Amino acid sequence: MNEHTAQWLSQDRRHCWHPFTDQREWCDPAFEPLVLVRGRGVWLWDSEGRRYFDGNSSIWTNIHGHAHPVLNAALREQLEDVAHTSYLGFANPRASELAASLCGFFPSDSLSRVFFSDDGSTAVECAVKMALQYRMQTGEPKRVGLVAFDNAYHGDTMGAASLGGVSLFFDRFRKFGMPVTFVRDLEELKSLNSAEIAAVIIEPLVQGVNQIHLWPEGMLRDLRAWCDGHGVHLILDEVMTGFGRTGSMFACQQEQVIPDFLCLAKGLTGGYLPLAATLTKNAIYRVFEGKEHVFYYGHSYTANPLGCAAALANLEIFTEEKVIEMLPGKIEAFSDLLRQAFRQHRLRICGMIAGIELRDANGEAYPADQQMGARVCYAARKYGLLTRPIRDTVVLMPPLCSTVDELGYAVAALQSAVEECGL
Repeated sequence: MNEHTAQWLSQDRRHCWHPFTDQREWCDPAFEPLVLVRGRGVWLWDSEGRRYFDGNSSIWTNIHGHAHPVLNAALREQLEDVAHTSYLGFANPRASELAASLCGFFPSDSLSRVFFSDDGSTAVECAVKMALQYRMQTGEPKRVGLVAFDNAYHGDTMGAASLGGVSLFFDRFRKFGMPVTFVRDLEELKSLNSAEIAAVIIEPLVQGVNQIHLWPEGMLRDLRAWCDGHGVHLILDEVMTGFGRTGSMFACQQEQVIPDFLCLAKGLTGGYLPLAATLTKNAIYRVFEGKEHVFYYGHSYTANPLGCAAALANLEIFTEEKVIEMLPGKIEAFSDLLRQAFRQHRLRICGMIAGIELRDANGEAYPADQQMGARVCYAARKYGLLTRPIRDTVVLMPPLCSTVDELGYAVAALQSAVEECGL
């Protein structure tokens, strides 16, 4: 270990607190955390000079790879003008351009208004608060019920956490948040009293934190129809699924569904800077006009010019490099590679999103205390792959710019790690 690595880890262990991390285990001298210092394309390097494939797109954010010249140039150009200005009472060019670009993905009479915030949690917070305030301002004060799906994940701020169905993350805070009804499927939803429901929220096509759980084909379309028939707003959380992950720019487009609120973050800036957006319809926006109806919500860095410049460059790359058009071949190759490598294990694949649920030779789940998912991901480092598990499901979500050869490298590295662990 070189002296810089040793210094950084010493400072980290004394002062830092990492998310979703057992700090006792992290600070154990026997454990060597990686200090990531550089990225190019799909590759990351640590402070010891070791190279790794970025197998979870830097926690599901990176789209076009690290240090992309178009993104880098956009940020440098924006820095020459100004890094940050307030969006409270002022406009800025990049935010105006970005809002128009995002709305341009949908018919002009649908999602036509954009509210900017900082991350996926706050994008969801905005949608929920808008949905509830809308009912208060349209003569439906008792229609304040919220419905989410079992094992859903919508963020960690208190409102978004209320919508989370993962008990490990959210049960201890349940009594402090908003009341939410959880359902397993559309049939359970239909049994509820719709007259008391303001909105339903779902991750379209695939639940990320629920071990890459796939929804049945057509389920999203049926949910939209039910919401339309009962006057319920539909919130789509595309924080993870947006920007090409499922094979289309947005997952909802695969079933021709337009929500009442669309929540975006993560890939919005290509994995460069925090930025989020909540899109909604003009009919909803109009209810918030007038001093007595103002939506009192906002952040200091809302619509920051640097983040918006990165997001515009991200969308430019989609067009110039024909990213969506190039995906079908990559998705097919990715799926084939995974199926050949992991026949014994359970695969769940949606576009460029894959969950490999580790199972023993009899197809049984491993005891939870064996932490097989974590063991495999840790072993994968020596084969040049970084990713994280959700319980015993290893998630592989590569940047969309990955070549077929690079995807093969990632799958082979994971296969070597699985074999090393005797699975």
